[in-house]
Amino acid sequence: MIVLSTFQIKPLLKERRLSPETARAKISPDLGLTTVEATLDDAGIVFPSGERLTWDDAQEIAESETHCFALEDNAIRKIQEFSETTNRHCALMPTTGAPTLLLAGFPMHRIKNIEPHHDTLNKIKAARPSGQVLDTSMGLGYTAIEAAHTSEHVITIELDPSVVEIARQNPWSRELFSNPKIERRIGDSFDEVEAFADGSFSCVIHDPPTIQLAGDLYSGDYYRELFRILKPRGRLFHYIGDLDSPSVSRVSRGVIERLHAAGFTTVRKQPEAFGVLAQK
Repeated sequence: MIVLSTFQIKPLLKERRLSPETARAKISPDLGLTTVEATLDDAGIVFPSGERLTWDDAQEIAESETHCFALEDNAIRKIQEFSETTNRHCALMPTTGAPTLLLAGFPMHRIKNIEPHHDTLNKIKAARPSGQVLDTSMGLGYTAIEAAHTSEHVITIELDPSVVEIARQNPWSRELFSNPKIERRIGDSFDEVEAFADGSFSCVIHDPPTIQLAGDLYSGDYYRELFRILKPRGRLFHYIGDLDSPSVSRVSRGVIERLHAAGFTTVRKQPEAFGVLAQK
């Protein structure tokens, strides 16, 4: 399946205006991961696989800043779902690098002055995952993928099957479904953690939706469960948001207080990763 966004199509539309005759041009069929040489003719763009993108469809993609598109059987469709689990709309949203998940209108990654892959690497640098790792909120799976590169085994939990379907169509999420070190589970993270034995994990990476969308994942009860399932000296990285912003600063104060109350004696701010690191 070819997946495209405005960032792949706009340069080709510009090239067509400058050189309207038949030509060949480089284009990425997978949101920037690889490139192929396509043919540009009067009717549209022809990929090496034989798939054709009409100029009208290319214009529609170029004008959309919030959606990625799948090209199948010479037709395009937005990569989006309406979740029966949450009654929220979710979609794959393009950026200059890896796409993000748009959930109820909220991007699930930092996209201002940074792209989601780099954002993920900052979280991984702060968490330093190793051994057995729990990723509490799968999303597009970027955290689980990167954690698996330095860990023995990663369990990642996703509440919403619709988000899993979006991830399946995202080229940047392929390793989530192919890496044998990654175990995916569907369920509510608040409930799922109760099933893990004491001291199951060396590292927990907790990157929940905003507190407005998932308040229970910021609760003292949940933090006590995370403390319980961590090994002694285990690490919890908790993504919160820009610690310098007034609204997030208020949330972070409450998070730090509840983490201490849950048993974490060391809680350090990680401003570069927009979160805090707690150790058992």
